[in-house]
Amino acid sequence: MYKKILSTVMPPSSTETLPMKTTTDSPSPSGGSYTDMFRRRNLTITLLVGVVLGLPCLIYFNDMIPSQLLSLSFYDSSSNSIKVDARLKEVLEKAAMKDKTVILTTLNEAWATPNSVFDLFLESFRIGEQTQNLTSNLVIIALDGKAYKRCMEIHPHCYALTTSGIDFSEEAYFMSADYLVMMWRRIDFLRTVLEMGYNFVFTDADIMWFRNPFDFNRFYNGSDFQIACDWYNGNSRDVNNSPNGGFTYVRSNERTKKFYKYWYEARQSHPGKHDQDVLNIIKHKRSFRNIGLKIRFLNTAYFGGLCEPSRNLNEVCTMHANCCFGLDNKLNDLNVMLNDWRRFMALPEDSKKSWKKSWNVPQNCSLGNFHPHPSKKDAKQEKIV
Repeated sequence: MYKKILSTVMPPSSTETLPMKTTTDSPSPSGGSYTDMFRRRNLTITLLVGVVLGLPCLIYFNDMIPSQLLSLSFYDSSSNSIKVDARLKEVLEKAAMKDKTVILTTLNEAWATPNSVFDLFLESFRIGEQTQNLTSNLVIIALDGKAYKRCMEIHPHCYALTTSGIDFSEEAYFMSADYLVMMWRRIDFLRTVLEMGYNFVFTDADIMWFRNPFDFNRFYNGSDFQIACDWYNGNSRDVNNSPNGGFTYVRSNERTKKFYKYWYEARQSHPGKHDQDVLNIIKHKRSFRNIGLKIRFLNTAYFGGLCEPSRNLNEVCTMHANCCFGLDNKLNDLNVMLNDWRRFMALPEDSKKSWKKSWNVPQNCSLGNFHPHPSKKDAKQEKIV
């Protein structure tokens, strides 16, 4: 340990300028050994000072960044690739269902602070119908050190995915440069999960889970790729639906692996657009159809959001705080949503079945709250997330 500390606080050139003779056994006034002894003493003092000054810095650094984070895989923005390590394999193995399905979400510091989005997300699993056990299959993908540390404090399955040179700890404003990097990074990471042989449900953390979609058979059998919608036109096979990449259910097979690679690479042909916009472009192309992907669009009656809410609380599985800009607005409406659900669940069973009322949202959330990010003039504001 001390060797590591010394190598950190003392640059190699420091020792090279202090040669020490080892051939003289005793000091001699006419030799150079007195000079050597003096140099040794200076070197010893220098090293001790370095240890004293450097050790607190190392302790502070280690306290700020969890030790697990330093050794985990990361996204290299220069090479545009995910470097997979044993930790990701370990986390996925522990969280997976029997059929190798995991639930994934991403998290940064802005959403991880106490009483923010992450806490509301976990609360929805706690109060949902047959959703409590799903948290054992939930993997949190932390995008910064503080999000990872918070996850480790309250959840068993956490994975750190950092990006060199980019700080995702703050709220990523819609269509800003950081937002685009984060969205495309997510697509490439999900491709990696598919390559490892895992199926996944990806869910944004601002999606409340009120009912277990597996137990209530709300997913389509035999499909490769299922995606939620901002607006649903009534036909689950119609590519003209308005998809929302915040909620997807994907089976790992050759078609989905090829599709995610194709989707990710398509970003280069459409700079300045996020994953959802690019999906809306490529889904009409022959090259997409040639993949043979079995795609279905999920009904907002079961997988709703603030764009198009699930009106019947007896059928809803998830509700997304989409069509909403600004963290404070989002938190307000998510809390209203959770309170609506608590009141519904407190009703007698007979009253639930005849319940006609819907949500008291949106309130603060609306498309009118959206204003282009002033520092990112080149980012086009086209689609809602």
